[in-house]
Amino acid sequence: MPAESTDVKLRLAVFEGPIDLLLHLIRVNELNIYDIPIAEITRQYDAYLNLMENLDLHVAGEYLVMAATLVHIKSRMLLPQPPAGGAEEDPRAGLVRQLVEYEKFKLAAEGLRALQEAREDVFIRAGDPLAPFEGESLLSVSLFDLLAAFRRVLDTASSARAIEIAREEMSVAEKVEWLQAMLLADGPVVFQVLLRRLSGRAEMVVTFLALLELIRLGRVQAAQRGPAGEILLMLRQRDRTASGARALEAGEDDVERS
Repeated sequence: MPAESTDVKLRLAVFEGPIDLLLHLIRVNELNIYDIPIAEITRQYDAYLNLMENLDLHVAGEYLVMAATLVHIKSRMLLPQPPAGGAEEDPRAGLVRQLVEYEKFKLAAEGLRALQEAREDVFIRAGDPLAPFEGESLLSVSLFDLLAAFRRVLDTASSARAIEIAREEMSVAEKVEWLQAMLLADGPVVFQVLLRRLSGRAEMVVTFLALLELIRLGRVQAAQRGPAGEILLMLRQRDRTASGARALEAGEDDVERS
């Protein structure tokens, strides 16, 4: 269902590109990158594109180019194979080379990002909202991890909840403010639990878009509690500190006025 009441369009290029989506599918399905089942990967890739379009996200042209490339490779693999000893290259070979080369750079970038995040967020102080998760293995979460979790929650939402008798107009900007205030007051929250607390699909969609905007702005961090674990949402350390300081100043002003 399109998010008709939203007031921003997020460009996916801000997050990841089509090669990232393919690598994500290879990782979560535990596939051999050198022997990709093109028919299944094409089906899953198209499912992600449909979800992104239904969320009214701006799907960049390179996503559509990759979709066409996958269909072309799939059609070539359906053609009769040349006789044994033929010199024709595997139709997947070019894509595999692209994926392998990109994965090298991606792994290096993930390592550098992990070091940076460790400096910002890993040192847990007494009273820090991350204290309950000290010692847990928290893994980075991609846009596609969030999309997959979001789709699973939508798929399991009951039809009764999906029917909204009186729909309120909701904006992404309002949900951005709400999410920041909630995370500051309550600390980290499980993404799937947060979605299930909402009133229906429309509110889920707007809240999800607000979350993507906060991640894009670097204000919220998403981390996973181990492989295939729950996804935690939390304000980054600098935003918790800055928001706490503003709240303290506001409290002091109220005391002075009284």
